[in-house]
Amino acid sequence: MSGNILIIDDELKLLKLLGMILSQEDFSVKEASTARSAMTMLEQYDFDVVLSDVRLPDAFGVELIKSIKTKYPHLEIILMTAFGNIIDAVQAMKNGAYDYLVKGDDNEKIIPLVYKALEKAKDNKSKIVQKTTQIKGFSQIIGNSPLILQAKKLAEKVALTDATVLLTGETGTGKEVFANALHEGSARRKNNFVAINCSAFSREILESELFGHKQGAFTGAVKDKKGLIEEADGGTLFLDEIGEMPIELQAKLLRVLETKEFIKMGETKVSKSDFRLIAATNRNLEDEIKQGNFREDLYFRLNVFEISLPPLRERKEDLKMLAKNFIDGFSHKLHLSSVQVSPDYYKILEKNEWKGNIRELRNTVERSLILMNDNILDAESLPIYSQKITSENDSLSIKSLEKEHIQKVLQYTKGNKAEAARLLEIGIATLYRKLEEYGLR
Repeated sequence: MSGNILIIDDELKLLKLLGMILSQEDFSVKEASTARSAMTMLEQYDFDVVLSDVRLPDAFGVELIKSIKTKYPHLEIILMTAFGNIIDAVQAMKNGAYDYLVKGDDNEKIIPLVYKALEKAKDNKSKIVQKTTQIKGFSQIIGNSPLILQAKKLAEKVALTDATVLLTGETGTGKEVFANALHEGSARRKNNFVAINCSAFSREILESELFGHKQGAFTGAVKDKKGLIEEADGGTLFLDEIGEMPIELQAKLLRVLETKEFIKMGETKVSKSDFRLIAATNRNLEDEIKQGNFREDLYFRLNVFEISLPPLRERKEDLKMLAKNFIDGFSHKLHLSSVQVSPDYYKILEKNEWKGNIRELRNTVERSLILMNDNILDAESLPIYSQKITSENDSLSIKSLEKEHIQKVLQYTKGNKAEAARLLEIGIATLYRKLEEYGLR
């Protein structure tokens, strides 16, 4: 099976060794020693699989994964980590990594794992081609609670203008959904909606992503590159986690907002872009200003129109409606039909605090559909949230249930242990220990 592979590692000896190993399998291999050069290569070539070190000189590999998957959803990424960085690896799985390898210990696993990731990437491409049109605009926003209706009403009004909007709220409350709805409800809907997470890149890469660069602006800049500000001309630019933006870039962003003018890296010519800005943060920017982490003048420029999104625990009357929407969506994705939902399923969902908000609910529904029996969603499908204590179950029967639970998840993930650990919400080391204990290897 042919495939295009990108390896990212600042240990040059290991980079060359991996390149040689994979080239012997007739893969087309490119190498990068920094996140910046890797992002440049991703624009130039059509890759299938990326192998990335967890620690790079100009980016954190775990966050880089999220950004790459957002921009190139068909790609599969294998994280390479040193022993002892298992927590990073598990977080990488949550951010969309296919799997991870421990440097030095998993050398014999590299080739088989790359082949599996390559198969998945090819499958991803075919699904993207067949992807149906998604629901757009304010119909994406689900719920009838007073808090969400108020936020939606404000959004519908401001969408018709070009005013800058600041979306605030906890992680997982749906800020990107609102940003997309604002774009679709505006006169700019026929032009680009471009988004970037400001926390995912180092200052240099974020600057290049936003402003673009000229050929030769820095090592690895082999051709001109459009920045997102230019891509958003006539449309909408969404800056997620803007509270994480390095303070050096905040002044440059402020100038763009005031003048609509910007200068690409490595260029002296001034360019213009007419875009509408939507920003989002889960931080208290006023506190960040007091601590010297955020510019007060930029805050006032952003906070033209603020919409605060409520946490799920404050709009629990919407929980059933949200859960039903996820059940329908995942049932279609998993090719399930006639799924029945028992009343106790919703009762258990309502008891949880949902600290991860809508994102946590979405993951819970997906996992429960995998674990359900006889196409019925009930308390047994929610072992993490049910907190059931049955006196007749001794420790042996509990172990039997846990073993069956793990087997179901592994069957769903087709043996991908890292993905299984993500769905089970346990560490990969804990999963391996339980596999050993139950003889499931």
